[in-house]
Amino acid sequence: MMSLLFRCSPESIFKKASKKEKKPVIEEKKEYLDQQYVQAAITDQDLRIIVRLPEGIDQDEWLATNTISFFHNINLLYSTISEYCTSSTCPNMSGPGNTQYTWYDEKGKKTKCSAAQYVDYVMSFMDKHITDESVFPTKFGHTFPNGFEATVKKFFRLLLHVIAHIYHAHYRELVHLDVHAHMNSAFAHFILFTHQFRLIDPKETVVLDDLVEAMHIFPSEKDDVQDSEKQDAKESS
Repeated sequence: MMSLLFRCSPESIFKKASKKEKKPVIEEKKEYLDQQYVQAAITDQDLRIIVRLPEGIDQDEWLATNTISFFHNINLLYSTISEYCTSSTCPNMSGPGNTQYTWYDEKGKKTKCSAAQYVDYVMSFMDKHITDESVFPTKFGHTFPNGFEATVKKFFRLLLHVIAHIYHAHYRELVHLDVHAHMNSAFAHFILFTHQFRLIDPKETVVLDDLVEAMHIFPSEKDDVQDSEKQDAKESS
């Protein structure tokens, strides 16, 4: 038995061990963080004011109105690059940092699908519910159902997945089509709204935290002071 233990030379043992070494991780190139694009926007309005609940408006009504608006806007933005999002170019629903999203139907059944199919599931699912009078009431006297906010939270989480995929896989196409400024503005508005009403777990948004920081969506105290000084200067002139 002792002779069998030494049949492998030290060199062969080293070669076997070296095969198990992990390949170096290639750092993901995030084009949406490029300084020439990151500050592009279609409005200079203070979105922090826009997302606040207007005085006298029911919060559920405000959530419903904005949910429908974000649904249409993000669906429209995705449609601009949808021809580039196919089962061959995007076989998985992915986001930055190798994030993978899996679709679960209303019965909880897990379905692995391409990004295009996932987005179609999201949009069809949302369209079905926002046009359902029992979920999104529009007629006078009809009230919002119990658990309405939980439904809204699910919608915003799904929309975040779509946004994350667009930035991760199709930002180059957005720039080529010159709609990246629209995407950035929609994203900033989306993040501020979800933060205002605590609609998404911060663990979900971490995939795009670097973009949130690069866009200065949440200004520092120094930025607030500068904005206040600019406003005072305008009012005094």
